Amino acid sequence: MEIKSIKEQYKVKDICLKERLDVIVPEVMKQSESDAWIVASKEYHEDLVFDSLTPASYLTARRITMLVFIKTNDEVKRFSLSMPDPALNHYYPQYWKFGEEEQMDALNSLFDEYDPQKIAINISKDFTYADGLSHGLYVSLKESLKPEYVERLIVDELLPIKVMEIRTSTELSLYPELMNIAFSIIEEAFSFRAIEPGKTTCEDLEFFMMDKVTQLGLQYWFSPTIDIQREGHDGVIHEGIIEKGDLLHCDFGIKYLNLCSDTQRLAYVAKDDETDVPQWMKDGFKVNNRFQDIVCECMADGKSGNDVLMDALKKAKEEHIDACLYSHPCNIYGHGPGPTIGLWNNQNPIPLKGDIKMSYDTVYALELNVKYEYNGLVYTMFSEETVSFTHDGVTFLYPNRDQIYFIK
Repeated sequence: MEIKSIKEQYKVKDICLKERLDVIVPEVMKQSESDAWIVASKEYHEDLVFDSLTPASYLTARRITMLVFIKTNDEVKRFSLSMPDPALNHYYPQYWKFGEEEQMDALNSLFDEYDPQKIAINISKDFTYADGLSHGLYVSLKESLKPEYVERLIVDELLPIKVMEIRTSTELSLYPELMNIAFSIIEEAFSFRAIEPGKTTCEDLEFFMMDKVTQLGLQYWFSPTIDIQREGHDGVIHEGIIEKGDLLHCDFGIKYLNLCSDTQRLAYVAKDDETDVPQWMKDGFKVNNRFQDIVCECMADGKSGNDVLMDALKKAKEEHIDACLYSHPCNIYGHGPGPTIGLWNNQNPIPLKGDIKMSYDTVYALELNVKYEYNGLVYTMFSEETVSFTHDGVTFLYPNRDQIYFIK
């Protein structure tokens, strides 16, 4: 699989940055109560929104990188109150007169000029992605800002969440490329090129996948996992040797071009005399696919993650499907900012994180499982598909989500 050169990757990332700054940030801020938004980061202690708002070549904060967005009547202006940097200043006009005044004095001057009444900062006890301002910088702001501006500091948790969650048009167009790379590794792992029945272990296959990712110069954002279900065996086998007749399950996610994938697929290791996946496994997976469809039918713009969860579980119950739903946004981070749709260990409404409402132009890991009984034992049919949610509905970003790989 061909990977873009670093130069090409930087170019693409910066195209996406311009779209985010020109379209998404103004759109989100106009829906916000804030008049200004401060995003400040210390070097090597960057706000989680930092990578979504800075150029590809600007890898870390410099001393203190401070970006400020000001909402006016007809636009959202953006400024850098950071050390001058050509890459950064291409997107953020330099406001701080570096070497002539203190950084916080420049911030006070900016607020004097625009007089924002509500100034958002990224602190939150409930949302990780809205809690990127370090304690030290928070203290500095309170000590250095004029008292009237300190009194105007507010928390607007949805501001950083939605800026990171909503995908630009270019990002949405790049997901097929990301998925092709991810699945080229999954499909090689689910083959006799990687598996020798009776010898290869789950751990061997996990390291095979990790090696393939690193050889491409990419990152896996979590260590891939392989487990086994075996006919006649009660439960999931998380460690051990892969044998013929095993149903394998992988969980795998990579990061490329500031985009994350997150996928689970099943594969069957054929016995010597078999020419296809056993019918009972196919039947069980059809139930899983039906639950995937139910969840997609329940997704809607402006609908909370909790409402999607409860509506999908209710519909599954009506169809006698023993289902478990634990889907999540998948964007710049794998378990990304946005509405939580259930947790694998909690199938009740999730306070706060599940109350966030869905938005168009977002991407999810449609993660779920169903239980299926065969010959007196209960098997778990796992699946996880990276999907986009746009005005056109839910789109699966890689084909054959209804198939179990057949390893022969």
